[in-house]
Amino acid sequence: MRVVGLISGTSIDGIDVAIADLRADGTGLVLTPLGALELPYPAALRDGLLAALPPGACTAEQLTRLDTHVGQAFAEAAHTALDRFGPADLIASLGQTVFHWVENGHALGTLQLGQPAWIAERTGLPVIADLRVRDVAAGGHGAPLAGILDALWLRGLPEDMGGENSDGAPAAALNIGGIANLTVVHPGGDVLAYDTGPGNALLDAAVGELTGGERHSDTDGALAARGNVRTDLLDRLLADPYYAAEPPKSTGKEHFNAGYLRETVAGLPAVTGEDLLATLTELTAATIACECERHGVRTVVASGGGIRNPVLLRALATRLTVVPSDELGLPSDAKEAYLSALLGWLTWHGVPANVPSATGARGPRLLGSITPGSGPLELPPPLRTVPSRLRVAKTAETR
Repeated sequence: MRVVGLISGTSIDGIDVAIADLRADGTGLVLTPLGALELPYPAALRDGLLAALPPGACTAEQLTRLDTHVGQAFAEAAHTALDRFGPADLIASLGQTVFHWVENGHALGTLQLGQPAWIAERTGLPVIADLRVRDVAAGGHGAPLAGILDALWLRGLPEDMGGENSDGAPAAALNIGGIANLTVVHPGGDVLAYDTGPGNALLDAAVGELTGGERHSDTDGALAARGNVRTDLLDRLLADPYYAAEPPKSTGKEHFNAGYLRETVAGLPAVTGEDLLATLTELTAATIACECERHGVRTVVASGGGIRNPVLLRALATRLTVVPSDELGLPSDAKEAYLSALLGWLTWHGVPANVPSATGARGPRLLGSITPGSGPLELPPPLRTVPSRLRVAKTAETR
């Protein structure tokens, strides 16, 4: 079946939408990317979302308006993709995360905006949404959910592309969005997936502070490239207890935000904007590399907006071999949208989509809630054989 995947990441720079052809093939699953788009939020909506994030305040009225406007924007994104790439059978939406509630290392709640009824009404298709909260209710972190895609996919990749190898080194996938997350797949089948810390979150916050909100990111790492790493600031940043915590774990802009940055810089000798961004870039690279070293990872299959930052990519390349997921058939900018499509397909076919060893949930769970489309809701019988591998195919292989 053809599934539309929708998500807007923690960087809140727009909506990623992709259409995938997904089909069971024996004990495996074949995912054929059919097309993907990144559609920017309307400026007023993006500003409203950014203002609602911690440490900002948000009223019930603002939250209701944002939920509606995000749902409508997601609906238009889905409609645009359907018009561009052809029809689909199902839509899956990971929504827009605005708060991820973690206390004492335990996730207690998570909120994604983007009311699915707007998407169903605009497209006529059934929509699977709220994909994180069931895992949280089962004691997990609800993030990162990429563990299921990465585990299925990496098991089938050759060693030199980041797959499993004969000497026992694990396979690994890395996504760098606002928050960076790592999936580690051991040859024995054990899977870990967790947030390593900030990806672009602190970089974006710093640029916003330095430019009075006129800019939201360090395009191509241009500012960081002119700066020098301040070891005094880097040492303070690395002392954050989050990095020493054992997985499963997750984090977000509730923790790594502009207020956090101001507190961390306070009391240090003056830090220039360029030096601040150079140091934050080094923080992202160093914390990712530290987690890879912990697991014996030498090669990572990388995706997300962070890999478009050449300064960050160079910092990672001094420590790891980085293989963009594009080279393996899965567009790096759209990987999370294709993940959304996969999660929807699994739920539709009665297959649990969380990885308990990664999220910390008490067991496998079917994820999400279903909003019917314009016709009767007719689910297929649950799969008798749960897929154990995933292959990314070329478009020509679509059936």
